[in-house]
Amino acid sequence: MDLAVSCYEVANGPPMTERFELARQLRRASISIAANIAEGAGRKHAGDYARFLSIARGSQAEVETLLEIIRRLGFVAAQSLEAATGLAGEVGRMLTVMLGRRSEPKT
Repeated sequence: MDLAVSCYEVANGPPMTERFELARQLRRASISIAANIAEGAGRKHAGDYARFLSIARGSQAEVETLLEIIRRLGFVAAQSLEAATGLAGEVGRMLTVMLGRRSEPKT
């Protein structure tokens, strides 16, 4: 959820002509991460949970890509992107660990 808030802050930076599309996509992808984790956790089957974690991981990769596009286009100062980029990486690592634990055989 911290990532989604940080992405909202970044999304307010691009010029008006670009803000709508990039900001909308960045917001949607960042919210999708938390929403898919929550939805998967609410399912009864471990396979469903793993599938929703995988979807969340895809959204996390999308967020990283959008942040990089915004950076390369110079729409937002690099230091404004630092928090969101750091959180995106951290969330990606957490999802990777969570997905790894889901695929381990039970002993």
